[in-house]
Amino acid sequence: MTEWLVRKFVKNHDDVENPRVRTAYGTFASIVCIVCNIVLCAAKGTIGAVAGSVAIVADALNNLSDASSNIISLLGFKLASKPADAEHPYGHGRFEYLSGLAVAVLILIIGVELVRSSFEKILSPEPVEFSIAIVAVLALSILVKLWMALFNKRIGARINSSTLMATAADSRNDVIATAAVLAATLASEFLGINLDGWAGLAVGAFIIYSGAELVRDTIDPLLGKAPDPEFVQHIYRKITSYPGVLDTHDLIVHDYGPGRRFASAHVEMAAEMDPLKSHDIIDNIEEAFREEENILLVLHYDPIVTSDEAVGNLRRWIMENIRRIDPRLIIHDLRIVPGPTHTNVIFDVLRPPGLALGNEELVRRVSEIVQEREPHAVCKITVDDSFASSK
Repeated sequence: MTEWLVRKFVKNHDDVENPRVRTAYGTFASIVCIVCNIVLCAAKGTIGAVAGSVAIVADALNNLSDASSNIISLLGFKLASKPADAEHPYGHGRFEYLSGLAVAVLILIIGVELVRSSFEKILSPEPVEFSIAIVAVLALSILVKLWMALFNKRIGARINSSTLMATAADSRNDVIATAAVLAATLASEFLGINLDGWAGLAVGAFIIYSGAELVRDTIDPLLGKAPDPEFVQHIYRKITSYPGVLDTHDLIVHDYGPGRRFASAHVEMAAEMDPLKSHDIIDNIEEAFREEENILLVLHYDPIVTSDEAVGNLRRWIMENIRRIDPRLIIHDLRIVPGPTHTNVIFDVLRPPGLALGNEELVRRVSEIVQEREPHAVCKITVDDSFASSK
């Protein structure tokens, strides 16, 4: 059904990298969810009020908050689609992350309110009226919300939307919440046990937990989350697949919203190669990332002397032996400058995330390792922080 709806209502639905198509997906998904949640709220609110069930009424209010969340998502997609301007040269894509965060906060608020009202119901229990209509409405709600969870998850994965993934998780929570309410209603009728307040409490606690998880997931890209290691490895493989590229390092990825990624990296190429040819290769790499990956990539050219066997041998030896400190350590931009009394060995060492050593201690230990092979070497080491790690 999802595919049929997409084909019918989303123009050029296969072109998901197109910002306009992506906005159309988000708008369409938000409108579908608004309609579904309003209908469910009206049905469950009416039934819950008649039956005197705090859990059913709370579940109806949860659907109303979901509709509000969908409206926020809709606004988020609309604002995120605004083009770049003088004040926001990278565009407005992070509005989508902000809308996802707003949805997560609303989920938290609903969970807290449900816990509060459930405590009151536990302390002052009231009988819950049972009817086939209650069971039918709750069962229908479970089916609709299950479809909405799958619907949002599928579209969210297709367009890489954290907002729709948060909406999918919220719909999944609603399935669990409504199932708990239905179970409590049946237990009250057939077992004579009033679990209405306890069911509401359990559901509220689960919603709070889920909301906290969603807040964490949606705030990460706003804070500058590290790129996915698989994505980093993909960039590395693609850059080094070009002829003339020896290696790449110092990758930095900036995320300004889905489909708005900017990156920079250093590319090592033979210093003996014609610089115009090296520049042409770099231009081709940047153009390929712009056209094929929708990533604005800027590459810095690092000339590497490949004709000096001593430099190559020392680089390989250092790379192998500094792994005694940490297997993730790598070096780049190595040069050897001989002098009458000593030899300067100049290079950068890439500091991996979470390394316990301070920069001074790291430089000292790496220098000691180099001096095992070159006793008269004076190491000039620059420590670079790694902003992107691959597996």
